[in-house]
Amino acid sequence: MARASTKAHWDAYWKENLDPHVTYDNDDRVVNAILALGDVAGKRILEVGAGSGRDSIELARRGARVTVIDYVPSSLHVVGQNAAAAGVDIEMVCGDGTNMPFPEGTFDVVFHQGLMEHFRDETPLIRDNRRVLKTGGHVVIDVPQRWHIYTVGKKVLIALDKWFAGWETEYSIGQLEGMISREGFEVAARFGDWMIPGFFYRAFRYTLRPLGINLPRQPRMGALGRLNDAWRDWFRTQPASYYTFAMIGVVGKKV
Repeated sequence: MARASTKAHWDAYWKENLDPHVTYDNDDRVVNAILALGDVAGKRILEVGAGSGRDSIELARRGARVTVIDYVPSSLHVVGQNAAAAGVDIEMVCGDGTNMPFPEGTFDVVFHQGLMEHFRDETPLIRDNRRVLKTGGHVVIDVPQRWHIYTVGKKVLIALDKWFAGWETEYSIGQLEGMISREGFEVAARFGDWMIPGFFYRAFRYTLRPLGINLPRQPRMGALGRLNDAWRDWFRTQPASYYTFAMIGVVGKKV
């Protein structure tokens, strides 16, 4: 069995990765899903599993009252540095995301990205998400999508004990919606996106980095890129797209 994603693992990871775009550098799908719920100014928003705080910082820029919780101090240190550089205030709490030190009904929105897939049993996490939400509030969950080449590569690296995050799983959109429905949420929206740039370009870029060769995060594609963008905009509206996305998400309303 692959090693678990322990506190010590993530504490060491965030001591080495201060840049908010090193780990997650694809797009703003989670922020956009939250903004689609309405103006965030003055809203109380919680990010569980803060990481670098990239999405929380953007929401704070837009006037939200943001809190982040993470169980390793080094992550909160990274969030603090990035928030200070961006000129925003974020409340930081060190604690367990399955037993959070917040009263019931505290937040308007609770969200997490790159977190739930590390839990072998997600139920305590989702239940505590719901507990700290106000009635009518929303949870936004973003996870890896099961039917993708990314999953194949990840599984190989996990089997070899070489995956940067230790053990993790992945989900289908139906499974994700079913999970939150069973915990008392009404499914309000679904979202997802492809890995842009693609898996093979990213793998090639990461391979070259130790050699001192730093390819751009987003290669220039010119007219071909614009054509691809137009095709993606159309296809993302089709139900089949949720079986091709690299990452998917769901928005649940507490009823």
